[in-house]
Amino acid sequence: MESKFGIALRQDSGQSAVILPYFIFVPPPLSCWSFDLNDGCLSDPPERGFPRHAMAREEFDHDLQQLEAELVLLGALVESSIFNALNAIKNRDLVLSEKVIQDDDLIDDKRHLVEDACTDLIRREAPVASDLRRIISALHIAGELERMGDYAEGIAKISLMMGPEPPLKELVDIPEMGERAVHMLKQSLDAFLTRNEIAAREEALAIGPDDDAVDDLYRKVRVDLLSLMKADPANVERGTYLLWAAHNVERIADRATNIAERVVYQATGDRVRVGAGKEERVFETPG
Repeated sequence: MESKFGIALRQDSGQSAVILPYFIFVPPPLSCWSFDLNDGCLSDPPERGFPRHAMAREEFDHDLQQLEAELVLLGALVESSIFNALNAIKNRDLVLSEKVIQDDDLIDDKRHLVEDACTDLIRREAPVASDLRRIISALHIAGELERMGDYAEGIAKISLMMGPEPPLKELVDIPEMGERAVHMLKQSLDAFLTRNEIAAREEALAIGPDDDAVDDLYRKVRVDLLSLMKADPANVERGTYLLWAAHNVERIADRATNIAERVVYQATGDRVRVGAGKEERVFETPG
């Protein structure tokens, strides 16, 4: 007895029918199919002349470049915010101080955009080795930049707290600290965009002397302001405001150093500490 589907049916007396298939399905070899990198499913083989993996790599590289472009734009926003905050407190420009505070929302939004892009790339592409380090480094750098923006916003708020009253002393050292900190930021981001491992390492580690110079200026500012406050208690309030501002600038420089250390990691896989123009290897990460 045979069913309409070509399957033999054996009928024993007093028993129900038993299905006896007389064929075995043999699937085609796996080489006849291709694995879709987008949805993780087997699909029809690609047409000749259109290598799927090459196209996927090209798209991935394009997405990485877009991510890095957004990160550079975030860095530019932070740089502008730092300069505006320092000019506002130096020139007692309260309108500019208000602008810095308002613009911090743009920095926060851009940071979140970079963060979402990193998460999406990891989800879609499952990157490994140097590609994964690039994405993770971009994620960390975006966080450092956002914190720099917060410090600039803090300086602007200090400026508003000071009001139109002139600062306790002429601001020379604090703006110089800011210039060096921004230079460190620029150099760190330039190193991040460098594709050569040796050049990226050297460029990132070169910010060490600037960081030490910022620390020296910060110590000088503290000594000068404390002397003025001790000499006249009426100077305490204005001196405290400037101490807060100097502290924020010093922290901006420290964040730039963190970025430089992250750049070395993404380029080489090595974790280092940056300071005094020297590198101290903590440990080497394989891959």
